[in-house]
Amino acid sequence: MSKEMIISSNSHETAVAILEDDLVTEVFIERERNRGTVGNIYKGRVSKVLPGMQSAFVDIGLERDAFLYVSEVHDTLEELERFDTSDDGDEKAEDSDPIDSGGETDGDVDGNVEPVATEAGHNADRDRDSEAKIEDLLEQGQEVLVQVVKEPLGTKGARITSHVSMPGRFLVFLPTVDHIGISRKIASREERSRLRRIVREFKSEHNFSGGVIVRTAAGGRSEEDILGDLSYFHQVWTGIRQRTESNPPPTVVYQEESLVAKLVRDFLTADYSAIRIDNAEEYGRVVKLVERIMPDLASRVRQYTKSFPIFDEYGIQNEIDKALRPKVWLKSGGYIVINHTEALVAIDVNTGRYVGKRTGRLEDTILKTNLEAVKEIAHQFRLRDLGGIIVLDLIDMEERKNRQKVFHTMEQELRRDRSPSKAIQVADVGLIIVTRKRVKQTLERQLTEPCPYCSGSGTIKSLSTICYEILAEMQKIKGDLNGHGIVLRVNPDIAQVLEKEERGVLRDLRATLGRDLTLKPDARLHHEQFDVMAM
Repeated sequence: MSKEMIISSNSHETAVAILEDDLVTEVFIERERNRGTVGNIYKGRVSKVLPGMQSAFVDIGLERDAFLYVSEVHDTLEELERFDTSDDGDEKAEDSDPIDSGGETDGDVDGNVEPVATEAGHNADRDRDSEAKIEDLLEQGQEVLVQVVKEPLGTKGARITSHVSMPGRFLVFLPTVDHIGISRKIASREERSRLRRIVREFKSEHNFSGGVIVRTAAGGRSEEDILGDLSYFHQVWTGIRQRTESNPPPTVVYQEESLVAKLVRDFLTADYSAIRIDNAEEYGRVVKLVERIMPDLASRVRQYTKSFPIFDEYGIQNEIDKALRPKVWLKSGGYIVINHTEALVAIDVNTGRYVGKRTGRLEDTILKTNLEAVKEIAHQFRLRDLGGIIVLDLIDMEERKNRQKVFHTMEQELRRDRSPSKAIQVADVGLIIVTRKRVKQTLERQLTEPCPYCSGSGTIKSLSTICYEILAEMQKIKGDLNGHGIVLRVNPDIAQVLEKEERGVLRDLRATLGRDLTLKPDARLHHEQFDVMAM
């Protein structure tokens, strides 16, 4: 599979598209005035402890307080102090190999690696916390060091953890864990020993506190590469400690790297044939980054110099525009409809214009449509960043083998997804339910806002309904209106309906008021708004 990374960057916005065999599979957008917060580390203050929910709200300086579960609570900031003086004497680490925290597909859809746990350290903290109570660990007004693991969504604040982690190209740094772990995907005992030796010697030589997980990507890399990550973490954590001590809460003590840097760091592999960038400054930064982490691929970083927008050149903008529409057409002529609700995402599959072969069976037509649909749906998951509970309403199939074929195809397509997901078949009613981890806002949320007329509902009251509501409201307030005449300000569309289709309503209004009524169109008013003024 051939991959390309297309980067459009200016002073206001950076957008990155991932192409797989010329198909746009993922889009990432970062705007300078509202940069993402996932990965940022804050010194916060507990604003409220909720014993009934075993969680707490923490003020980290964002619009809404962040949410902290008891399982994500490190005892106190003071507990971190022990990692400043502890040494790496944990011999059990030699035999304790954590599950891979990374590798080629360990990032979330934002290019960030979430806080990870080692078997010897981090999980022990979580086991302890599962038995502890939030009120025993935190109190209102307490200062805590936390990291954002999930962006604010809608009315919900950010999700945070005190189990801080920082991803590098080859390592993941865990400052609150004193442990060395090696990815299980590195099978060679000799290579594992070599990598562990490099880390242990650096920790000892530089009095380097905290834990390290060696990622799959570190296998076969030079000692210089590994030491580069270690030196970077040592420098960054020292700065974090200093800012934590010198600044009152709430304050950000570490800000994640730019979108482009994160994606290049976590996504770039030999599969990428090119990284194309339309901004000269960004091009220079990416070249330096690639030369540091994967010098063999530096020649694949290319500057786009045409005046035509890069996203239009590669058909990306057209795909983004289509991803904002609910209906997605299939090549066969069928289509799917994607509807967002507060609780879940519902996806309906229809045959549309596809009627199958003249001599074919209806079951075969339905099977082909469903198979094509689930492949496209899996693609839309990644493109639109759909998450949470997703219900697929497929076209009913009579044959069990066909239902299983469609379900297995769905499972196969989900394996390509970096975001953790799981599919469940509800065969009796022709549904497939997918749960997909949601870590950032959907493409729709990033690029759109609720309609000022329908407030996001997708519908508004009919013009006639509004006319009848105006009449009912006038009947209620007529006794409070003084003066010889009344001016009724309405939207021009409502005024037109009152003067033509609903002339009877206008006559009833005048009869109800018992005085002169002047109709005044005002385009500034919403369809459902009106204003009454006595003269």
